[in-house]
Amino acid sequence: MLMKGVTLRGLEVFEALAASGSVAQAAEVTGLSQPAVSQQIRNLEAALGIDLLDHSKRPMQLTPAGRSFLTRTGSVLSELRLAQSELTVMDLTHLSTLNMGIIDDFDNDLTPRLVTILAESLTRCRFKLITAPSHEITDAMKARRLHIGVSASTGEMLDGVTEYPLVRDPFIIVAPRGLLPPGPFDKALLNDITLLRYEKEQLISRQIEAHLARQKLDFSERFEIGSHLSLMALVARGIGWAVTTPLGYMRATRFHDEIEAHPLPFNPFSRNISLYASADWADRVPRDVAGTVRRLVQSQMIDPALRRLPWLEGDLRVLDG
Repeated sequence: MLMKGVTLRGLEVFEALAASGSVAQAAEVTGLSQPAVSQQIRNLEAALGIDLLDHSKRPMQLTPAGRSFLTRTGSVLSELRLAQSELTVMDLTHLSTLNMGIIDDFDNDLTPRLVTILAESLTRCRFKLITAPSHEITDAMKARRLHIGVSASTGEMLDGVTEYPLVRDPFIIVAPRGLLPPGPFDKALLNDITLLRYEKEQLISRQIEAHLARQKLDFSERFEIGSHLSLMALVARGIGWAVTTPLGYMRATRFHDEIEAHPLPFNPFSRNISLYASADWADRVPRDVAGTVRRLVQSQMIDPALRRLPWLEGDLRVLDG
């Protein structure tokens, strides 16, 4: 039982205020008025008997007790959001066949949970699921081998396919721990360090290479790696640095003690991940699946990433359908 004065709404407001330090921004995120946000925080601090925020500073900053409490708050809210997604009932009982492909970036956490949710509704359905790189899922959608696919967007309109945006995934740098200075640094520092590239056939590689070309950045081509975890292992061993995304970084949890994530020291860019469905499908099924995927991405991937890399707030986010 929560102690009197500690409410779920209060925890949500605290999480939003901790992220921005601004009552106005927390009000926008939570849909409350600014006085209501302030009252929620006062009630929460009174119930706990401790200051969570230094209200004298602008933007507001967490106290040591607030930083500790935020970690627990994030875990509690993530579990509640996950429970909500698992309770969301999709009526897929009418389907006889469903072939689905999901980007391998989701393979660690999201895909197993999504499959469990789908299986509970697919009571009379022949169900096939593949996990693959984005370019393979896109090709399978074009060839009509899949009914639904979740992959990074190429930016092109696929004939006979409807797109449902899911998440914005900005690109970041991952380097061996301690190799690059904390905070902003000059991109010239990267010239003397080996760039570890994704295998050129992959969509993520083509997106990265196109952006480096736009920035007129030229790095030696020594390593081209098809496996994401192998790429992160090379970074962890100090072989070089890589451009990846927060979702990619979070897949490499086993290497987090040896690697560090940094903002790009050149113009930022991002990729969008979307759900694609054959246009001849009724809109309700893919829209329901997309909604469930968004909730799972938020609880299983974005929330943990923002707790570890708070500077991604506002850049790494779920997209409205």
